[in-house]
Amino acid sequence: MARKRSTHRRGWHAANDGDHGRGRARGWRMIRGAGSMPVSWGELRLVVLGGILAGLSIAAVPDKWLRGRALAEGAAEIGLAVPGAAAEAGAGAGDVAHARFDRCSGPVRVNCVVDGDTFWMDGEKIRIADLNAPEISSPKCASEARLGARATDALIVQLNAGPFALESIDRDEDRYGRKLRRVTRGGESVGEAMVGAGVARWYGAGRRGWC
Repeated sequence: MARKRSTHRRGWHAANDGDHGRGRARGWRMIRGAGSMPVSWGELRLVVLGGILAGLSIAAVPDKWLRGRALAEGAAEIGLAVPGAAAEAGAGAGDVAHARFDRCSGPVRVNCVVDGDTFWMDGEKIRIADLNAPEISSPKCASEARLGARATDALIVQLNAGPFALESIDRDEDRYGRKLRRVTRGGESVGEAMVGAGVARWYGAGRRGWC
C-alpha cells in the first residue's frame, strides 16, 4: 500500500489555500477578508507593542491635567474665584514661593495640602495665620466634612495658581510646631476668595461651628 507523503517534511502546512500554506512556511499569517494582506509575526508584534506604548502614553499624560481640571471645576461649583493667568500677572516682587501641591497622603510630606488652612511646603508644615477652615480629620458632622474637603481643594487651587509670599506674623510657630504665615499674592491674602465662597473664615472671626 502506497504511503502518503507528509506535507510537513519540507516545513509545509496542509491547507486548501496553497498560498496560505506557503505563507506559514515563511513565518507569515494570512489575515482573511476583503483586501487582506499577509502580516508577519514580526510586524504583528510591532503593531501590538506600538499600541501598548501609545496606551501608556495616553494614560500617563492626562492624570494631573484631569485632576487639576476637576479641582478647578469643583472650586467653580462653590463660587470660588479660580485664579489663573491673572494671578500670575498680579504676583508681587516678594512672591517667590512656588511648588506643585496636591492632597497630603502617606507619612512623607513635602509639598501638599492637609486641609483648608494647613499645608506642607519643602517639608515644613505651615498654618495659614489669617484663615480658619473646617476640620477634615475630626469633623463634628457630615456637613463639616464635606465643606472641609471643598476648602482643601480650594486651597490647592489657590496655591497652584502661581508664585506667592509667606509673610511672618508676631509669632513664628503655634503650639503644635506649625509655622504661622500669611499666604499672599500681590499683597492680597489667598484666603480672600475662600472666605468669599464660604469655605473658610478669617481667623478671629469667632468660634462658630460648621454644622
